[in-house]
Amino acid sequence: MSTTPQGATIDERQARAVAEAARESGWSRPSFAKGLFLGSFDFSLVHPHPAPPPGDAARGAAFLLRLRSALEEFDAGLIEREARVPDAYIDTLRGLGVFGMKVPPEYGGLGLTLADYGRALMLIGSISPAMGALVSAHQSIGVPEPVKMFGTEEQKRAFLPRCAAGAVTAFLLTENDVGSDPARLGTTAAPTPDGDAYVLDGAKLWTTNGTVAELVVVMARVDPYRAADGTERRGGITAFVVEADSPGITVENRNAFMGLRGIENGVTRFRGVRVPAANRLGAEGQGLKIALSTLNTGRLSIPALCAGAGKWSLKIAREWSGERVQWGRPVGRHEAVGRQLADLAATTFALESVFELSAALADAGMKDVRIEAAIAKLYSSEAACRLADELVQIRGGRGYETADSQRARGERAVPAEQLLRDLRINRIFEGSTEIMHLLIAREAVDAHLKAAGKLAEADAALGEKARAAAGASRFYARWLPGLAAGPGLVPTSYREHGRLARHVRFAERASRRLARHTFAGMARWQAGLEGRQAFLGRIVDIGAELFAMSACVSRAALIARSDPARARSAAELADAACRQARHRVGELFRALWSNTDDADRRLARKVLAGDYAWLEDGVIDPSEGTGPWIAPWSGDDDERPDVRQPYGGG
Repeated sequence: MSTTPQGATIDERQARAVAEAARESGWSRPSFAKGLFLGSFDFSLVHPHPAPPPGDAARGAAFLLRLRSALEEFDAGLIEREARVPDAYIDTLRGLGVFGMKVPPEYGGLGLTLADYGRALMLIGSISPAMGALVSAHQSIGVPEPVKMFGTEEQKRAFLPRCAAGAVTAFLLTENDVGSDPARLGTTAAPTPDGDAYVLDGAKLWTTNGTVAELVVVMARVDPYRAADGTERRGGITAFVVEADSPGITVENRNAFMGLRGIENGVTRFRGVRVPAANRLGAEGQGLKIALSTLNTGRLSIPALCAGAGKWSLKIAREWSGERVQWGRPVGRHEAVGRQLADLAATTFALESVFELSAALADAGMKDVRIEAAIAKLYSSEAACRLADELVQIRGGRGYETADSQRARGERAVPAEQLLRDLRINRIFEGSTEIMHLLIAREAVDAHLKAAGKLAEADAALGEKARAAAGASRFYARWLPGLAAGPGLVPTSYREHGRLARHVRFAERASRRLARHTFAGMARWQAGLEGRQAFLGRIVDIGAELFAMSACVSRAALIARSDPARARSAAELADAACRQARHRVGELFRALWSNTDDADRRLARKVLAGDYAWLEDGVIDPSEGTGPWIAPWSGDDDERPDVRQPYGGG
């Protein structure tokens, strides 16, 4: 049981109901990743690898050449030292059309494919991940995407040309005590008596681009009310496009973090901010649906940035490991470092393959990619952090040393430690690893929940459960026999993939095995399955590895067709990535049932109860007395200075 900032009580059931209502429940298009969890491995959904029309590909390639040429003139160290992307760099990006990469040409944008947009982020992020975050937050979740997807024609014509021309935008959902649980949202939007506007009050935390934005998308709660025409309105969480310089808006703080030192992230407060009703996106109560739909493809920016980080890490590790000599040999020829190089190369190929396939599927528009995009975000953020850590380890003391310090000593300035700091946030924002596990798991077990009906509800009556059991029995009587055999058992299946065919066969077999284990978990715990988050996390991680394997094989085949000179090396990299993935999958399957989950759960409860507080003796906590764990939602009456500083004086 918890309360909103205004004191309203929100229990677990209500919080779950809000999240469930926002979830897109229909499946009108096929999904390869959804099938993975159900034991329905349809490789034809991802192979042949989708390709864009030749005209789109040519436009994207020409833009990337112009972008690369401009970025090569940027000083990455300057952004890190000054903790701000210079105005001149923003002007250059505006001139290239970077802020309108995903905006359709009819609204002044470039209309690039998601794949080319991601490749552009790779280039931008390789100069500065903070600059990559600025561009990504603007286009992937800022004003352009939700307006493009859900805006009226009038809204599109009003906002999209401004966004494409370089008006930086932001997305405002998170609050001091509201992250992945939106039912507790405290920011309110009160309709005016005449219905012409809404008045916003509240505060938003961690508003990426919020300190420089000209336009923001704000999620606010509309309480139930009686409209001017006398009808009763239910309200709900609603999305609004708001001018960032509107009276009553104050950016109270520019936040600083362990990484992304040039990121423009703040605290934005609304005090009686009037927003025209014409700026509401969709209907009242559709805000969370809009946010989640935007994130379905918006999350693909993180896999793109992570793939770029992998490429840079591999380049530095390869060059350094051939240059640095220890005990008479380059360090890369010692097995300990060589193993890390192999992991860097194979995982970088997998990272790029996961991004390219997910983006291509989204561009083609024929598949439902909500699970693919979520898996890509989860897989990429975890893998890229591991690679950055390996790069720092390979570089040794130089990996821990800043680039400026290396430069001052007369050596090549390699910001490996910065990369490690900058990438760490990717495991947290746009859905933390833990939240992504739960989100994907919810979709993975959707068919089981529908089949189980009341069996999956802890408080259902015995009679309801008995009737649900009969319906579930009919579903599983049809479904379970199909998990016994498949093309993965036939040695000649997928033979067109040569040496990689065995990996596709493994993925098909593992998909059916995964479905059987998911069913076993459902049968064992029924309504308690949702509380078995460690089990569900392993289920999701297995699916993510199988998706990555499939992406690698599909991309290797694409490279063989489009660039025959690289066919052999692509197959070698795909083979290595699949071999490593198969090892991880085996460990995850074993851990489903052989683990310390129950003991860990009991131990965690005792930790929370303070049973082991004595273990914390002997240290000093310098954070004590510096403030509450969570700041009050509403500050004092004295307004703080506005630290908003838009680029170009906007």
